[in-house]
Amino acid sequence: MHKLSEVLIQVYRFTLFLIIVFQSFFKRPVYFKETMEQLYQIGYKSLPIVTLTALFTGMVVAFQTGTEMGRFGAKAYIGSVVAISLVRELGPVLTALVVAGRVGAGITAELGSMQVTDQINAMRAMATDPYKKLVLTRVAALLIILPILVIVADVLGILGGAFIATTNLNVGWEMYKTTIVDSLLIEDLISGLTKPIVFALIIGTIGCYLGMNASGGTKGVGNSTTLSVVISSVLIFVFDFILTKIFFMYSGPA
Repeated sequence: MHKLSEVLIQVYRFTLFLIIVFQSFFKRPVYFKETMEQLYQIGYKSLPIVTLTALFTGMVVAFQTGTEMGRFGAKAYIGSVVAISLVRELGPVLTALVVAGRVGAGITAELGSMQVTDQINAMRAMATDPYKKLVLTRVAALLIILPILVIVADVLGILGGAFIATTNLNVGWEMYKTTIVDSLLIEDLISGLTKPIVFALIIGTIGCYLGMNASGGTKGVGNSTTLSVVISSVLIFVFDFILTKIFFMYSGPA
């Protein structure tokens, strides 16, 4: 019962936190320079790991499914399988998980360190809104950059699948490309670009909330950082299912 009450209290505090962040969108000043810095830290520095993850995911999907489809004479359609898998699910989810592990943990650790060393209180004393300068800049940067990272991941994953299809499965590039064009629908693209927006909100708000509320010195910051990755990852899977169900209901299988 005690743990349940603690969970409810945290949910209440997180809801208030979300309201404050939302209100900050409409307040001045606009920290453009800080937002650009976060775009660089979150986006550009995440490219190497996102690239590797997407490339090898596409290669593995192509190899595994292509081998099995070859038994039924459907190996030529490997392009559609790789593209649909990446655009609908694997691209958004894997990219979000990678960013949650790298960026979400970094945000919590950075803000948590500032919190336990009273730097955030010092900002308030100087009439600077920490929610506007620290939280909103990171959430906004994630909202901008995560869909772009997902697009990059989708393209690289499809190219990785093409490499396996042409070199290991004897499927020509033209056939691979044609099956992708014929199978991908606008609903798939909408689904694949809506999910990263939701995932960005999850990663940004969870990371910032736990960082801003960290306590207990360096040990507390470490615990908050770990908790940030765990909660973000779980919520990514939960909301991925919810969004997939919604798109399935309104636009057919997704």
